[in-house]
Amino acid sequence: MAKNKKDVNPTSISSVEETLTRTEQYLEENYKTLLIGLAVVVILVGLGWLSKIYLGKRNDEAQSQMFQAENYFASDSMKLALNGDGNYLGFLDIAKSYKFTKSGNLARYYAGICYLHLGDFKSSIETLGKYKKKDKVIGSLSIGATGDAYVELGDLDKGISKYIEAADYANNSFNTPLYLMKAGELYELKGKFADALKLYERIESQYPESTEGTSIEKYIARVKILIK
Repeated sequence: MAKNKKDVNPTSISSVEETLTRTEQYLEENYKTLLIGLAVVVILVGLGWLSKIYLGKRNDEAQSQMFQAENYFASDSMKLALNGDGNYLGFLDIAKSYKFTKSGNLARYYAGICYLHLGDFKSSIETLGKYKKKDKVIGSLSIGATGDAYVELGDLDKGISKYIEAADYANNSFNTPLYLMKAGELYELKGKFADALKLYERIESQYPESTEGTSIEKYIARVKILIK
C-alpha cells in the first residue's frame, strides 16, 4: 500500500520564496556596503597581526638596549643609566624610541627612579606619571616613588596621599605595610596622631607578619600616648 504524501502548503512555499526574494534584493542593494565592511574587517585584523609582530621585534630591541642601562642602574651609576654611555642608550632614549613597547614603558619607570636618586624631583614626578602601570608590584613602587619625590619637595600632604594610594594599589604583604608605615610617620610629623594610629592598626591587623608588623606595637603605643 502506497504511503500518503504529506500535503504541501502553498502559502508556506510562497512565504519562503518571498523571504528569499527580499534577501536577494537586500544583498543586491547593499553589495558595495557589505563588501567595504568585509574589507575593513580583513584590513583591521591584518593590521593587528602585523602590529603585534612589529611591536614584538621592537620590544626585543628595547630589551637588548636596556641590558646595559639596568647594569648601570644596579651599580648606582644613575646618570649613565638615565642618559646612556654613547654606545648604549639610557632609559630616557629607550622610553622615547620604543615608547609603544613593554620595555619602553618599563624604561619610563627606571628613568623616574633615576631622576629621584639624582635629586631632580619634579622630573621624577613627571616621568613616573607617564609610566603605564601594568604590574601591581612595580606599579605600587612607581606611585610610592612619586610620594617620595613630593616629600622631598616639602609637600607632605601629596606624599601621604601617594603612599596610601601605593599601599592600596599593591594590596600585598610587602609594599602595602611599607607605604602605610611611611604615610603613618608623615601623619605623626604633621601632628595627626589619630590618622597615624588608623594606619598603624591596619598594619597590625592585616599584616602582622610583615617587617613593619613585627614592630608596629611600639608605634601604636607611642601615638596613643600623644593622642591623650
